[in-house]
Amino acid sequence: MSLVSLQTIAQNPSVYEITRMSFNSDAFSEISPVIVKDGVIFCSNRRFSGIKDRTAFDGHRLYNIYLAEKKDTSDWRRPKELKSERSSLFNNGPMCFAPDGKTVYFTSEVETGKLAKKKNYKNHNGIFIANLSGRDLVSLRPFKYNNTQYQVAQPSVSSDGKYLFFASDMPGGQGGSDIYYCELINGEWAAPVNMGPKVNSAGVENYPYMHPSGKLYFTSNRPGGVGKLDVYYTSLSYGTWEDPVLLPEPINSTSDDFAFVAEGNLQKGYFSSNRRRNDDIYEFASTIIRKSSCDTLVENNYCYRFLEENAVKFDTMPFRYEWKFGDGNKDNGPVVDHCYSGPGTYLVQLDVVNLVTKQIIHNEKSDTLVVTNIEQPYISGPDRINIGQKVMLSADSTNLPGWKIAQYYWNFGDETIAIGKEVDKTFVKPGTYNIQLIVSTEPEPGGIVREACISKNIIVIRQPR
Repeated sequence: MSLVSLQTIAQNPSVYEITRMSFNSDAFSEISPVIVKDGVIFCSNRRFSGIKDRTAFDGHRLYNIYLAEKKDTSDWRRPKELKSERSSLFNNGPMCFAPDGKTVYFTSEVETGKLAKKKNYKNHNGIFIANLSGRDLVSLRPFKYNNTQYQVAQPSVSSDGKYLFFASDMPGGQGGSDIYYCELINGEWAAPVNMGPKVNSAGVENYPYMHPSGKLYFTSNRPGGVGKLDVYYTSLSYGTWEDPVLLPEPINSTSDDFAFVAEGNLQKGYFSSNRRRNDDIYEFASTIIRKSSCDTLVENNYCYRFLEENAVKFDTMPFRYEWKFGDGNKDNGPVVDHCYSGPGTYLVQLDVVNLVTKQIIHNEKSDTLVVTNIEQPYISGPDRINIGQKVMLSADSTNLPGWKIAQYYWNFGDETIAIGKEVDKTFVKPGTYNIQLIVSTEPEPGGIVREACISKNIIVIRQPR
């Protein structure tokens, strides 16, 4: 049995660490986080007070909107309710902000008349628009496409304010619930547009969230996920929404995971999950390392030019110059180019033949040429591949003399990473990806760890049909 160095085994470490938020309650549910300057806004069906509960006309506890503010970097203040005229009788939330930071869009029931008070009546959700004044939602007005016959819910406004995304089971969709969007034209929301079969499935899609980067995150129970409800994302490429990508564990689990939101740099954010007894809000933090400063890979060049200076100066002299390159190859001429197959030590010899007297001067010149690789981490792999094509990337040609390398860390430029000397990678979207290879040593005397980074672009294209 042979021993295998751990550093050569390809690994796929988790790219996220998650933490259950301390402002979750033990007996009730918290869902649909929204990131704000000083904390998180979320929905909860927690009690109104220690002795008083709020229930809808059908007897179920009401969801309302709360703000949890950060006390410091690790602790949170007691959540405070954001109130509206609907808080005591109807569900409120999820919600989102328009770019002005004051206009909010939130979910609540559409019917408010006598029908709403009947226990057997199914009151459908709609979207409502309001202004946030302190901790009050005021000047409420309904979204023009609300309907008492189907759900219109879970709004998300794009960072430029031009598009409103939401979930609905309106007739004509792909499945049980689909993602739709409306475009703001001349100050009015145009008719809803179904996002089509690339985004929607025969199952349930809901909780859309349009990130400022242009990625649309949403929740789905389509086949192929990790659990029941899973978080996916897609983005617009050349006018077409790309095939959705499933977020990895531990964000997705065997339970319901939904309502994902993220900070602008995608390094931190929040999502909801019922992996414990109730729905809770979890914080995620990216473990991905990406260097802001990383050298560009320089390809090794084993080609050299050899010349006889005197022959160049006196090109009328009747001599023939015969070069031996030390690798079994030869060439003639006062100036010759030769490429070696790789690193090595080569004895270069020049024989000079007098074309008049036929005299041969052996080893007129000779020198030892040492051909080496550039001192750098090295990425071996193709420059251009197709979507879905599995490729192997290798750091086997890394040349860092004296380094005892402990780890080879790969950042593929698409929010995925791997560890190992040789790794497999499949890209699912077209584009140009800047691959980073970061190598680090075992701790040296004094605890110093040496580190080097090299990068290379890989172009991923659609395979011609």
